[in-house]
Amino acid sequence: MIFDSLDVSYGEMWGSYRGMTHPVPMSRALAARKHAAGVDYAVLLSARERPLALIEYWPRRMWRVYLFDDRSWCMQMIDLKPHSPGMLLAQRNTRWQFSNEQAHLYGKWDVQETTTVSADGEVEVRSEFAGPRGGSPESSHDRASGPSSAPVRQFATPIEDFLCHAPEFGDWQVFAPLLAQQGHESAATVVLNDVSVDEGSGPLRATGIEQLFSPGACDTREGPAVVETIDVGMLRITSGQLAVSDAGWISNPRTVAVPLGEFPVTLSLLRTTRGAGVAAARVMFLDIPPQEWEMTLRPDEDLGLLGEGQFYGVGVDTGTAAFMDATRTVTEDQLDNDIFIPLDSDSQFSVELPGTEPEPNLIAFRAGQGDGTYPVWTGRTEDGQVICVVVDFQLHSADGAE
Repeated sequence: MIFDSLDVSYGEMWGSYRGMTHPVPMSRALAARKHAAGVDYAVLLSARERPLALIEYWPRRMWRVYLFDDRSWCMQMIDLKPHSPGMLLAQRNTRWQFSNEQAHLYGKWDVQETTTVSADGEVEVRSEFAGPRGGSPESSHDRASGPSSAPVRQFATPIEDFLCHAPEFGDWQVFAPLLAQQGHESAATVVLNDVSVDEGSGPLRATGIEQLFSPGACDTREGPAVVETIDVGMLRITSGQLAVSDAGWISNPRTVAVPLGEFPVTLSLLRTTRGAGVAAARVMFLDIPPQEWEMTLRPDEDLGLLGEGQFYGVGVDTGTAAFMDATRTVTEDQLDNDIFIPLDSDSQFSVELPGTEPEPNLIAFRAGQGDGTYPVWTGRTEDGQVICVVVDFQLHSADGAE
């Protein structure tokens, strides 16, 4: 393909997604803010609605470039890292060969060739074969155990052959020469055309959080349901810092400055024909309605780096979450015997780990549908006092919408 212009679009990192356009697009302005903050994002360069290169910006000013051939197959991956002021080194260049479209779709290469370059120009080229030449690709498990052969070539070359300029945001012509490695020829001048994406309504908003704790009938994606609230105990705060965390991983919780004392914890249960789950959890510090809601952030988190509907939240890897004082600790024996085993029962939604007074306790509860990330909201008075802290497990929309 010969091209004289490239369409430029932005999105979240693709991960293992093997499509041909952004699964989660973002505006140019949001990508620029992420770039300035050193936060990852992805750039897609396309021509005639066909992908040519996917460029990922990684922390520590590193880049990864995926190259597509004329069939729109992703056939190559180049990792670039800072080498000298203003320059990037193509430290690793990986190429694949696939026997057919299905093999490409599932990432089952026949041949993988990896070129690794050291900072002083020493080059190693390693070729790996999935199985006997002409045979079908092996499974990922078989391939992980080692290729059938791995010939290696080593030699020295001028380091300049593997350098390119580190781009400023929007200077994507820097990567255009790499497209030739998949047979795409560029004109003398390449014009970049930004694909417009609306900023949208911004980060997730705390809409209708109070309704999560209003008992009664509601509609969900699965059909009619009933909201039921249950009081599960009094949380003792002794340090003035409430911590919200996965019950099994409390080393880096979200914290909120709150009053000292004991405060009620309430769960919102959502009952459907399939059973009941914890839709939200709340600890109340003042018995009045919140005047405003804010997303509970860590000091290094910036709402300006979130796309439409995105949020920072509490990560759950054990299927449980908890409220506790920030000074509270938990032993491994307590996790298994006092939290995970009791909460594995369909009839038990919460458990309290008491602390000998005046030591703080801990109240753990099942987390919605299990592992994931969930928003934490702090409700405040007009003058900023904390009224409540809520974890929304997003089992249903608080405003009744799906």
